[in-house]
Amino acid sequence: MSLFKSASTVSLLTLASRVTGLARDWLMASAFGVSGLTDAFNVAFRIPNLLRRLFGEGAFSQAFVPVLAASKERDGVDATRRLIDAVATALAWTLVATCIAGVAGAPLLVWLLASGLDAPSFDAAARMTRWMFPYIGCMSLVALSAGILNTWKHFAVPAATPVLLNLSMIAAAWLGAPLFARWGMEPIYAMAAGVMLGGVLQLGVQVPALRRLGLLPRIGLGWGRMRAAWRDAGVRQVLSLMLPALLGVGVAQLSLLINTQIASHLAAGSVTWVWYADRLMEFPTALLGVALGVVLTPQLTAARTSGDDAAYSAMLDWGLRLVLLLALPCAAALLAFGTPLIATLFHYGQFSASDVQRVALALAGYGVGLVGLVAVKVLAPGYYASLDIRTPVKIAVAVLALTQCFNLLLVPRLQHAALTLSIALGAMVNAGWLLTGLIRRGSYRPRPGWAVFGAQVLGATLLMAAFLVWGSAAFDWVALRAQPLARAGLLAAMMAGAALIYFGALAASGVKLRQLVRR
Repeated sequence: MSLFKSASTVSLLTLASRVTGLARDWLMASAFGVSGLTDAFNVAFRIPNLLRRLFGEGAFSQAFVPVLAASKERDGVDATRRLIDAVATALAWTLVATCIAGVAGAPLLVWLLASGLDAPSFDAAARMTRWMFPYIGCMSLVALSAGILNTWKHFAVPAATPVLLNLSMIAAAWLGAPLFARWGMEPIYAMAAGVMLGGVLQLGVQVPALRRLGLLPRIGLGWGRMRAAWRDAGVRQVLSLMLPALLGVGVAQLSLLINTQIASHLAAGSVTWVWYADRLMEFPTALLGVALGVVLTPQLTAARTSGDDAAYSAMLDWGLRLVLLLALPCAAALLAFGTPLIATLFHYGQFSASDVQRVALALAGYGVGLVGLVAVKVLAPGYYASLDIRTPVKIAVAVLALTQCFNLLLVPRLQHAALTLSIALGAMVNAGWLLTGLIRRGSYRPRPGWAVFGAQVLGATLLMAAFLVWGSAAFDWVALRAQPLARAGLLAAMMAGAALIYFGALAASGVKLRQLVRR
């Protein structure tokens, strides 16, 4: 399967995940609006998600996938199966201890993340954290399974898995919330139950796919097997790579933690406004950055292991051209067309016109640095493929400090919108730094034609942005709340028009899209 087909498969299935995610968020916005309790749920949901990104698909995946790909390339399938069993055993025992500690220490975790919540919201957040904390165990094992399947070039199941979480949460908002209200409980607690159900389902669907490949991990339950797993050379190599990766991912998650803490001390609803902006920002970052990162990481590692430097550089060049081609117009859309997007997706039920404007401001902040946010997902694997995790970590630490300097300057003026803008500016610095490092060490050699290609993409983006600015001002998107179908149709027409203008301008300027895809 070609890189483009693999990335397209991941992107299409990620699109399904994001569409169901939008349906989930629409139901939540309509049913619960923005309040202290929605802040409580978002804080509680963010805690296991932070740890999932830290230990599961974050540091663990960054360390495990390159080691697994190198073992498959160098040592053969039997040795790789033994590595999988040892890693799975060590991971499972670690997760049991982590989940027990998290359930016991939920109030402390909530205080660390959002001490500014009022007393009822704080208590609700702590209770929902206890309900949802075992989710990290499910998702870390899902990350292990995804690493195995992606290394064997089976991308569909890992990419489709998040749909199950969204469907579970949709069922919780639609059916569970009224049921909880009938039982005399706060309806928002149904969402916590939906999260746990989604975690179990996501883990369950990995089993048949792994069994078909003969790669289902055998987890050792005895004390002796656990000790043997920790002494395994492959596990030790994963740990040696995971420690610096943990610092790097931890820096990124620390930035989110600090931002959530700051938001909890701003106007009520700030955590939720930033949350909805996060959800829309994750649409392009997942469709583009995550998909490319998932596909490129094992392929870059294989190229490095076999000593094929030309293929390694060519894959990076191809990935970065796709980033510019697709992320720049998305960034322009977030900046120029945020209010219509937010109004059409969320302006129903308890979600007010004021909430639309507040979320649109936060979304615009992300638009400033969307290219950087996506590019990091392609550039960082360039280092991981060489088993160099320390360099991205050092850069991430410096960028964290810079991001908090931006917060100090901007939060007093822009309030919650400053939090997203600071992350975006930091991401641009991070991407530029990673790119410069790869070029200086000679790992990445840009192919000819970048200046012309950049000018073509920029010109097409400006034309598209002008059209979106006109469309945003020409219609009262908030007032169209009374006509939801007409507003949705208008949004679809505007987005279709923007796509036609963008790709038409690219074709007119001479960009050979088919050639880029084939490359």
